Amino acid sequence: MKQQPTPAPEAAFSPKERIKQAYLDYVLRKGKPPISVFKLTQKLGLPEQEFYASYPNFDAIDREIWADFGREARATAAREPVWEQYGAREKLLGFYYTLIEILKHNRSYALQSLRRSLSKMPGLTPRVLDDFRQDFEAFVEDLLREGRRTEEVASRHLVQHGYPRFFWQQQLFVLGFFAKDDSVNFERTDAAIEKGVTLSFDLVGRNTLDSATDFVRFLVRR
Repeated sequence: MKQQPTPAPEAAFSPKERIKQAYLDYVLRKGKPPISVFKLTQKLGLPEQEFYASYPNFDAIDREIWADFGREARATAAREPVWEQYGAREKLLGFYYTLIEILKHNRSYALQSLRRSLSKMPGLTPRVLDDFRQDFEAFVEDLLREGRRTEEVASRHLVQHGYPRFFWQQQLFVLGFFAKDDSVNFERTDAAIEKGVTLSFDLVGRNTLDSATDFVRFLVRR
């Protein structure tokens, strides 16, 4: 029989990793953050100052967890052998599908966090997603820049600076849809992603409006 690897002892993890894991375990069990930093660090046998050396508050842990989800999704999607052959649309789809798989594996925490935060400010970005949003918008900006180079995305100098925020609203929609989806294995979320991304790239790609603008410019030049 193959011997199973011995789990790493708790002491092998840094205080920051122990704090984050203990916080996550508490939220999963109780459905809410701990009452105080003191209570959490007391349970871990750490001085309270050790927490503040890593995080200013519990919200910062939530922001880091969500940023980690996004970074893991981008890194995992980019490891696909066909990633470099994808256009901007396929790369965004790949990111979304990978992110949803990661959230499925962490569904208890993800659903609790989303339902708790998105319901407070519908349409607005909750603070828990601030770091996730910054990374996402930078990622989308890179995709759109690549898309303009390959002419998958139309160059519209007056409005294209706002595209990352537009796509962030789409990301919020996807997360909200996921949080409310009661279909088997979140199948409706996958369908919503495909339809949403198709519509978005129809809007930012060359379309009838661009053709009309080109025609008007041609007439004006004459």
